Formats: sequence, C-alpha cells, structure tokens
Amino acid sequence: MPTLRATFSLTALVAIASLSHAEPMTYPQTRRGDQVDSYHGEQVADPYRWLEDDARTSKEVADWVAAENEVTRKFLDAIPEREEFRKRLAELWNYERYSAPWKMGERYFYLKNDGLQNQAVLYWSETYEGDGKVLLDPNAWAADGTIALGQAEVSDDGRLLAYAKQEAGSDWVTIHVKEVESGRDLDDVLEWSRHGNIVWNAAGDGFYYARYPEPPEGQKFQALALNQMVYFHKLGTRQADDVVVYADSEHPEWSSWLTRTDDNRYLVLSVNRSTDPQNKVLVRPVDAPAETPWTRLVDDFDNEWGFIGNKDATLFFLTDLDAPTKRVVSLQVSGAGREDAKEIVPATRATLVNTSLLSNQLFCQYLEDVASHVSILSTEGELLGTVELPGVGSVAGFGGEQDDIETFYTFTSYTTPPSIYRYAIGPHQSTLVRAPKIDFDPTKYESKLEFCTSKDGTRVPVIVTARKGLKRDGKNPTLLYAYGGFNIPLTPAFSVEYAVWMDMGGVVAVANLRGGGEYGEEWHADGKKHKKQNVFDDFIAAAEWLVAEKYTSSEKLAIMGGSNGGLLVGAVMTQRPELFGAALPAVGVLDMLRFHKFTAGLFWVDEYGSSDDAEEFKTLRAYSPYHNVKDGTKYPATMITSADTDDRVVPMHSFKFGAALQHAQAGDAPILLRIETRAGHGAGTPITKRIDQAADRWAFLWQVLGMNAAD
Repeated sequence: MPTLRATFSLTALVAIASLSHAEPMTYPQTRRGDQVDSYHGEQVADPYRWLEDDARTSKEVADWVAAENEVTRKFLDAIPEREEFRKRLAELWNYERYSAPWKMGERYFYLKNDGLQNQAVLYWSETYEGDGKVLLDPNAWAADGTIALGQAEVSDDGRLLAYAKQEAGSDWVTIHVKEVESGRDLDDVLEWSRHGNIVWNAAGDGFYYARYPEPPEGQKFQALALNQMVYFHKLGTRQADDVVVYADSEHPEWSSWLTRTDDNRYLVLSVNRSTDPQNKVLVRPVDAPAETPWTRLVDDFDNEWGFIGNKDATLFFLTDLDAPTKRVVSLQVSGAGREDAKEIVPATRATLVNTSLLSNQLFCQYLEDVASHVSILSTEGELLGTVELPGVGSVAGFGGEQDDIETFYTFTSYTTPPSIYRYAIGPHQSTLVRAPKIDFDPTKYESKLEFCTSKDGTRVPVIVTARKGLKRDGKNPTLLYAYGGFNIPLTPAFSVEYAVWMDMGGVVAVANLRGGGEYGEEWHADGKKHKKQNVFDDFIAAAEWLVAEKYTSSEKLAIMGGSNGGLLVGAVMTQRPELFGAALPAVGVLDMLRFHKFTAGLFWVDEYGSSDDAEEFKTLRAYSPYHNVKDGTKYPATMITSADTDDRVVPMHSFKFGAALQHAQAGDAPILLRIETRAGHGAGTPITKRIDQAADRWAFLWQVLGMNAAD
C-alpha cells in the first residue's frame, strides 16, 4: 500500500506555496455588544453575549453561523489533499466492527457495523460466534444517519428489548419497546429522558427509567436539566400513568442511576450531586410499594460507591474510601453503612477502574501506567488468577449476570484494532472470537510510554505512537491530544483517524494529565477546581518535552481535545500561544463564567467551581479561554468545531470564543469555526460525518503546518 506521503509528493509543493503567500483571512462582521457583568466587584465584558441565543430561534445567530461555515468551507475545500484524506479515511473505516456480545435468556446480542454504515446494527443470535438476525437497524430511521441507538436493554428472558432513540446527537432520547422474536414494536413510547437508565423488572412486563420534566417551549437544547425522577412503566399503559419510584424536589440538580440486583431482591440507587464519582447509596426491596422509603445506606458525598453485585443481603462496592486507587468492600443492607465496610480486595499502586461479579468471582480491571491488567479474586479476597491479555493495551467488558459461566471482553491499543474475546470462567481460559480485517499493518508502527515533568515536578505519562524508525530531528508534524478531567482515564485505543494521520507522516502523542482517572482519586483531585491550572501546566510540559526531545518543533506541533479537552486546548493556547503551530478545540467548555447556566453545566460545578462563588470566580477568570483572549496577539492557526444540537456543551462556547479570537488575531494564521448540522456532542455521529470531520481536520493541519511528502 503506497503511503499518503508518496501520494502527495507533488501536491505538497502547491500547498506550501499557497501557505507562504497566504492573504490575511477575511471573517464575517461579528457584532460586538456592550454587555458588562459584575462578579464580586469586578467588571467583566461579554461583547458576544448575543451568540448565546439558539440558532434555531435567532436569525441573527443562524446567519452568523452560516457565514462562518462559508469562510471555513472556502478555506478547506481549496486544499487539494483533502479529498485524498477523505478517501483514505473511508477505505480504512470500511471494516467490520463488533461489540462484545452479551447474553440474556438463551439469546446473545451484539452490535455490528459492516464498515461504512452510519450507525451500528443490533443483532441477536443463538450462539456467541454465529451470524445473527437483525433486531434493530438505526440506519433505516433517517436518510442522513443522524438518528442513533442509545441505551438498549433486554429483558431477563431475552424476549423484549427496550431501547432509546437519540436524534441529531442530542442527549434527549425517546424510549421504545420491541419483541425480539417477531421484531414487532409495541405501542409504548416514553419521552423526556436523557440517556435512559432503563432497568427491566424480573417479570419482563415493565421497566424503570429516568426522565425529566418537559422543558419550556423553545428551550429544549439550552435549558438546565433539573429535577430528574425515576419512574416505573408498566407495558401497555400510558406514560402519564407511570409511577414515581424516586424523586428529590429539594435537590433539583442531583441525578441518580438505578440498578436491580440479579437475584431480584433489591433496587440499588446511586445518587450524585455532580459529575464527580462520589455518591450516596440508597437501597430498597424490589417488591416494596412505590411509597416505601429508601434505606440510606451511605448518606453523604464523601466517597465513591460503585455497586458491583450482591450475595443475599451482602452488597459489594468499588470505593475510594481510605483508598485513592480504590478497593472492593462489602456492606450489609441492614448495616450502618461505611462504618461497617468490610475490605474484600485491598488497594494497590495500580488503579482499580472497574469490577464485576461473575460465578461468585470478582473480575478486577486495573490500570498501571495507563495499561490494563485483570485479576480474578474470590468474594473473600483470595487471588484466583489473572486474565492473560494479548499485549500491552486496554480491555473493556467482563460484564454479564452473576451466575454466568462465561463473559466477553475487547482488547485494543494504539496500534491494534479491537478484537473480541470469550472468557470461560471455569477453566479460566480466553478464546479469540472475532478479529478485525482491516487495511492497516500494525507492525509498521510502535507506541512508547514516556514521562515528562510538569511545572511542580509531577511525572506525567505521554504515549507517543508513530511509524517505526522515526527520525527525531524536530521536523515531525505532531498531534498532542489530552483530556484531563472528570476522573476519566485516557487508555490506549486504536483510531482510524490516528492511523491516517500517521500515514501522512504525523506523530500521535497522548498525554495523561492530572484531573483524569489514571492514578486514582488524588490524581483527579489535583486537577479540579482551584487546582485546574495543574492540568494546563501538565499539557504545556508535555508540549515542551516533545520539542525538547526533538520529536517536533513548536511550528509543527498541533494540539487537540474535545469537551473538557476543548477547554484544555483553549486555555493553553491563550496562555502560551507561541508554543503551538495549530489548535483544534472541539465542543469545548470555553466560557467558564457562564457554563453552569446551560443544559448539563450545573453538574460540572464540583469539577470546575462556579463564578457565583467569589474565590472560585478568581480561579475561573484566570484561565477562562473566552475571557483571556487578548487583542493584538498572534494566535496559532485554529479550527474550532462544534455542532448545532450539542445540548451538553452548548455551541455558544465555541461561537463566543471563535468570535473573540478572530477579533483579536494579530497574525496571519487562520481562525476558523466549523459548525456541524444535525449533530451533537459526539455520540451517535454518523460515519459519513465522522469521515468528513476527520478529513477537514487533517487537511487543515496539512495546510497550516506546511506538511509535505518529506515529513
């Protein structure tokens, strides 16, 4: 297979010539208002407040978005190599992709994408390795592929499926019910749920789910999501007749997640006040009347309590109680909560990220320096063995019912496409079930785990992936990616987009910053609220290290991140604009003074703080990307991406930040906004849109970094 670098040996000369003679960009005229807000005695200007309006209801905002997209398309479509990138992305994405199967009743269920299908299709089969029958094909729901399958839950006997439809990337979903054998949809349709939290009862004649009150007219995609409630829906009845199982009107900003124990004895409710993992735990017998009070097993937010499973009245939890890297403990339903916690699996240096209970054995998934390993222990804490993995990478799975004798998992790395394995619990044996057939040769690439040193001396992992034999001469176009927040670890995973970038001659560097979950709760806490600057310092240190180690140079270094990672990119490019050649902030949280006033933003206050608090305001004001754009600064070439139906991080963040950058830019580097239509925060995005988005990103970087066939 010829590389993309060889393909572009002639067109690269055109790209470099056009870049060196580029004319200054002409942007749409963006109205600057005179809005000034007072925060604890400090006056803060917000000239683009009007861009907070929804483009669906504001013609001025809609016209502005269209004008910005027109400028962006003119720039990107003029890049000769873009079409080759799009073609190669489509070729590489065109391979069969499977989820790990799961078993309910006597049927196995799995998701499969034939290659370039916009959405994965849900199948069922009588065997775990056999070709299945189509149960749900979301590709038939919309011609443009923008209606996706959200949560899909099968009843215990495998007879019925309750599933969520997610339109245009919104977090709002509509819940439907289907008979598995016949494929017939029932009349039950439930609205105003976000994500779902669908939990069947044991009889299979109804299910629990979470929903919100209907938002005010015209505010569906911007209003705060408050007052979540858990309902029970009896099949064949109206949604209006559903019974409230849990509600807390005194704390409208809190949310919950329900689980039913596999033995059908208890309902276990995790209550969160934010996106922090620390939670309360409430328990109630399954057969208790709806008005029965819940037992408050853990009644504070001091620790994380992730429910694993139960043995009669003994409940097992993954917790950070006295264990920043987490451990497994048991609690008694009738006990005194945390005071009676009995340790089952002690904490180790490695971070315990997930645990499941199968055949009376605990499958404990650990992260150690970002790589996965899996230990198997008895419910008394005796080590029974480990799962032998096919290499250094990431695993996901090991789910199922507690009495299952088998489970399934997926293995992947930055150079290994995901493969599906079956694990037989009795003989402790893994068997490869499905391996992808893809036009990618992993032997040509290698990943190296390195460490850089942050400003305060903290060691930060950086995994660098590139073609073997890479010359470290400071000339390699390099993409630095990170997230750094919400206790979320970045683990090695294969990416078609990264594969094409490396084939273009690029290097991929992924930094595991504080704020994430790679090293437990202390690592997370060191990157939140008033310590958020640590995250930005870690990222800057990784960039400086890549330059110092001659992987690249500032002129050839691009940074990318999405959501909280979009905030990361926005913050560091305003703090150190000279350090980067290009920036790609995606669906970012960029106005840190007003994020909590929209959709899910209130849930992030425990992570970021709030401008309503005087001390937290000072921290937020110091790094808020929108508020730290300075006129007359030479900012790196930037393409800001968002979507019109993003109701998690509303697009006003990207609109305001982009307008401010365009107004302030003193250099010739372009500042572009790419606003996707009928798309949201990322989940459910059709493959066609993902290919186009990636082609635009790589074409943008090819142009602004001056890449050529020799890179």
